[in-house]
Amino acid sequence: MIATPGHTPEHLAYLLLDGRTPVALFSGGTLMAGGVARTDLLSPEQTGPLARAAYRSITQRLFTLPDDLPVHPTHGGGSFCSAAPGGERTTTIGQERTSNPLLADRPDEETFVTRLLGGLGSYPPYFLELRDVNRAGPSVHGPTPPPLPALSVAEVDAALADGAQMVDVRQIETFAAGHVPGSLSIPFRSQFATWLGWLVRREQPVVFVADDGPDRTDLVWAAYTVGHEHLAGELAGGIGAWHAAGRDLARIPLVGPDAANGRQVLDIRQRAEYAAGHVPGAAHTELGRLTETIEAIPDGPLLVYCGHGERAMSAASLLERAGRCDVAVLAGGPDELGELESEA
Repeated sequence: MIATPGHTPEHLAYLLLDGRTPVALFSGGTLMAGGVARTDLLSPEQTGPLARAAYRSITQRLFTLPDDLPVHPTHGGGSFCSAAPGGERTTTIGQERTSNPLLADRPDEETFVTRLLGGLGSYPPYFLELRDVNRAGPSVHGPTPPPLPALSVAEVDAALADGAQMVDVRQIETFAAGHVPGSLSIPFRSQFATWLGWLVRREQPVVFVADDGPDRTDLVWAAYTVGHEHLAGELAGGIGAWHAAGRDLARIPLVGPDAANGRQVLDIRQRAEYAAGHVPGAAHTELGRLTETIEAIPDGPLLVYCGHGERAMSAASLLERAGRCDVAVLAGGPDELGELESEA
């Protein structure tokens, strides 16, 4: 074990040896591929001191190890536990010594702390809530979770009237073509649980809209992993049942780069992603903060983009729910809109 305070005061890394020869480092969150673990998850008062502790843990302990030593972090690239956007799932000591943006050019402690704290974007609020959930212990459901109840259109109406949130887990192409007005698009994928926990309050009941894609057991387990256990059910028959009942469908155009003409471009990626390269003139707000900043979004037609389209569609569904009626989503990422500019 190697004491590596930074992400938390008691953080440890584990060095695997073959005799006396280092074989692999299990770095936890201290050193990640293209980033390091963020230090602001405990309290504002500890953020700076933990950043300094992280610098010493990395430079005085981990960077004394061989350059070719494989590093296996707890989190992969893009984790919200990281203070930089990251990239690969694994790395090496040498790779991070030379190319990690927080550690490039062998910064002194002040430079490292400035870089780290400057790259901290928002993080899901359930990160803090789950401490109490974990202390209380998990709910016990057995080897499989309870099945999702199949809800009629009338039962969905009643659930929504009681404060439930409708979450559409279909892929963005099908959501764009027709969805229940006011529903929130969170496509079912590896990041689904993160965005469900971020965009929907844990105590709020959830009604799902799905198609044949997601396995329902996987869907329920994903919700449970972030403490979402108030699952009212799913719309029986999916979006077709809603339409067959004579209900209106809403649509959000999924468009190519030519549609940018005449539209204000809105980047809803994390702060570090935006700083690394964005469309010139693009407005910016992180998806996780959109409901807080929605009044500041420029008026007029919008073209929303992220890295691939999923987060942008979530943002567009929130904007639509807030009354913005001329919102389109870019099918793809910012590179398709031309040359990008970055922040120094």
